[in-house]
Parts: sequence; C-alpha cells; structure tokens
Amino acid sequence: MKPLIKVMLFLGAAFALTFILGRILGILTVENVNHWLELAGRVDPFWLAGTVVLLLFLDLFVAVPTLTITILGGFFLGFPAGAAAAFTGMSLAAFSGYGISRIWGARAVSFLVRDKEERQEMAQAFKRNGPTMIVLSRAAPIVPEVTACMAGATNMPFAHYVGYFSLSTLPYVLIASYAGSISLPDSPQPAIYAALALYAVLWTGWYFFRRNSRQPVGN
Repeated sequence: MKPLIKVMLFLGAAFALTFILGRILGILTVENVNHWLELAGRVDPFWLAGTVVLLLFLDLFVAVPTLTITILGGFFLGFPAGAAAAFTGMSLAAFSGYGISRIWGARAVSFLVRDKEERQEMAQAFKRNGPTMIVLSRAAPIVPEVTACMAGATNMPFAHYVGYFSLSTLPYVLIASYAGSISLPDSPQPAIYAALALYAVLWTGWYFFRRNSRQPVGN
C-alpha cells in the first residue's frame, strides 16, 4: 500500500501546485469563472456550454472549482443542459488523464518507485482499492484527476474505469446542476444545501472505506 500512497501523494502535490499557482496569479478564481460564464451567456448558449466544458476539461491541467462550475452551469444553462455540459467536460478531463497515463504512466511510476516488486505491489493495491477510490473521488478536489491517472498507469480496463467514473460523477453532476438551476442570486440555498449533502455523503463513504481498509485480513 505504501508505494500506492507515495505515487498518489506525488500526483496530488503536482495538481495542488497548479491550484496554488492559479490562486496566486488570480486566474481561476470563483469570481473569474462566474464572470466568464456571464460573458459567454450573453453571446450564445452554445458558447456558454462550451465554456463550461472547457473549464472542466482544464481541471486535468490546472485545478479549477469543479463543484462551483457545475452549479453555475446549472444556473446559467438550466437543467439538464447544464448537467450535460458539466459531465462532458469532466469526462474529457478524466478520459484524457487515463489515456495519457496509460501511455506514459509506467515510465513515471518507474522513476518514482524504482523497485519492480514495489511497483507490482502498487498495482495490486490499486486493483483492490481503486474502484472504491474512483467512486468516492468527488469528495475532494484533485482526487478525481489522481485516480484517473492511477487507473491508466496501472492498466485498469477502460470499460471498468468508465463504469466507476460514471457511478461517481453522474449523481454528482445531476444533483449539483439541478440545485444550480433552481437557485437564484438572492436565494442560493438549494446550491448550498446540495453542496453540503454531496460532501457529507462522500466523506461518510471515505470514512467507512478507511475504517474497513485498516482491518486485518481475515476479520
């Protein structure tokens, strides 16, 4: 398990660095995202949908406020158009991360984990725990991108990854975008409640996953 944690922490730190740089440079703040979506909405709904897709795709390279963009997509585009745009953008980011890591991930892992047996141990650990990690990945920023890269690097079958990703992302997108579609600037309670409920459910899932993974084999 230690090699798996090592590689995932390295990936997480790399994605976190992009998040920090984005905030320092003031590029992908919530205010900027809201402003860009407003501008795109004034031009054409297709431009607005394209902006949502692009912003969420960029999450693979520069960490963005995913939940906020999904809620705003629902607010500006309505439901289910906002959900479709958000799911498309998240899928592009996740599948690109998977594909890139499927091609070049083994080299990166070999650099980080020099011992062949430890690399095999890492792959086996992700095979056991990866599906649950992917399903619960929306509990925190950066984790979806990390698990996408790990799935590709460990050669998880793409069809399996798509299934776990969809199980994680579809409910998240549908709930968040619908909450955004029924929210108003002076009455944002649906969006706030939806965000709190999503994180509560996901973090509860992580709690039980961590508790069960600590139990000795055979218990």
